Amino acid sequence: MGKGVVSGRVFRDRFLGVGRILVAEKIADSGLDALRRAGHEIDLQQGMSPSELLEQVPGAHALIIRSSTQVTAEVIAAGTDLVVVGRAGIGLDNVDIAAATEQGVMVVNAPRSNILTTAEHTMAMLLAQARNIPQAHAALKNGRWERSLWVGVEVADKTLGIIGLGQIGKLVAERAAAFGMKLVAYDPFISVERAKGAGVELLELDEVIARADFLTLHLLKNPDTVDLIDAELLAKAKPSLRIVNVSRGGIINEADLAEAIARGTIAGAALDVFASEPTTESPLFDLDQVVVTPHLGASTVEAQDKAGITIAEQVGLALRNDFVPFAVNVDAKEAAEIVRPFLPLAERLGAIFAHLCDAAPEKLEIEFQGEIGGFDNDLAELALVKGLLGQLTDEPVSFVNAMRLAEARGVKVRSTSTAATKDYVNMVSVRGAGHSLAATLVGPGQEQRLVLVDDHAVYLPTADHLLVIRNDDVPGMIGHVGSLLGRADVNINHIDVGQSAEGVGAVMALVAQEAVPEAVQNELRAVDGIVSVHAIDLV
Repeated sequence: MGKGVVSGRVFRDRFLGVGRILVAEKIADSGLDALRRAGHEIDLQQGMSPSELLEQVPGAHALIIRSSTQVTAEVIAAGTDLVVVGRAGIGLDNVDIAAATEQGVMVVNAPRSNILTTAEHTMAMLLAQARNIPQAHAALKNGRWERSLWVGVEVADKTLGIIGLGQIGKLVAERAAAFGMKLVAYDPFISVERAKGAGVELLELDEVIARADFLTLHLLKNPDTVDLIDAELLAKAKPSLRIVNVSRGGIINEADLAEAIARGTIAGAALDVFASEPTTESPLFDLDQVVVTPHLGASTVEAQDKAGITIAEQVGLALRNDFVPFAVNVDAKEAAEIVRPFLPLAERLGAIFAHLCDAAPEKLEIEFQGEIGGFDNDLAELALVKGLLGQLTDEPVSFVNAMRLAEARGVKVRSTSTAATKDYVNMVSVRGAGHSLAATLVGPGQEQRLVLVDDHAVYLPTADHLLVIRNDDVPGMIGHVGSLLGRADVNINHIDVGQSAEGVGAVMALVAQEAVPEAVQNELRAVDGIVSVHAIDLV
């Protein structure tokens, strides 16, 4: 093992296998049962205070939350064993993603679990606001027949303004169109053509506010959207405007909205989310023109099951160090089916390369050749860098922070892809610091094989214990090495001798059954004709 290399065992124990999963809020039993079946320890600690969370998160490998738990930088720092934070839902404004990324903690959510449910609740709130259903219901239950007091408005032929034409916004648009509503929207990330395809006219924000009879919000909460709907914007609306918010609290300035409704410059609102939750006090609650629900947008049996199952799957994948489709802080697209088997190979190749180089190379050149060269290999690139740095640093390395750590250590990564390959259908190669490695997958079992070491052709498994010897190309070298290892009771499982294309020197690569002791390595280095010895031990 080179002096710049640390043991990789700690990282495999951390990222693979089973672990303790701290569940801070209620999720569907079906999701928890799936994690239990996989062997994970489920630690149910619902309703924790912030201080209790700080006490419980140390030792947890995963933290599962919903919308109430605040995962702050302090929580992330306390979770020294955390691999993943899973949010059973869409919004992530209660998770400090930057702090998680800095610590190499993956953040995942379940973005598709409650799309339909939230769209349906939006329509329910819109109709309840239009027809004063909750107010009339409460009056009648209290013994008052107030038919003339709660006269509503039709939604047909009214203009619905949609702020945020993402997946939920589009579903709302489809349902509103079925009610005969006219549709306008504001979304700076959607093209005019795409909006038109959904039957929606795309406008600037001020124009949407000015034309809308009903306004519905479907935005993430971030610094750009906090208090987006404020007194200044509301002043541009028609007095008939009714606002529906089933997205995130804090996007509407609640004090400004309450004042506008009280003055009669806005007709009413239907709100499912609030700037501070849970809450039972708000100036909006005193207004008859306001319909409220306690964050029920995702609260259906079906959505809860989908969110629980989805987040369990994502957390399980993260703990197995597999690709996680819904990781929000991994800068790579999902790997194509043909590329996915090469992710473990790329990571293994990076780990072996770290031992061959002894230290992080200044430049790392990665090439994907053959059929995989025609696909996006960003995730495979991440896997290789992750494998490399996992052997060179005591810091936890993950798909989340691998590139950041590489940059911090001055490693410049350059990746290329090509359809051209000489000897194999697919090959992954890496080069830097005067060394090179290449590997491929072979046979129906997709077994990993090293096929190039320092520009010398070889063929042997990517095993845990490898010995790479550069030597003069003279008779007797294999005998010297074999005899010396035999006297030291080191069993050789595989051996191959690679010739360079130029025919200068040779590389002897072998797989040992166990780690080759340092003393034996030094004896090999002392043999006349041996240029260098690199022992690669990955456990």
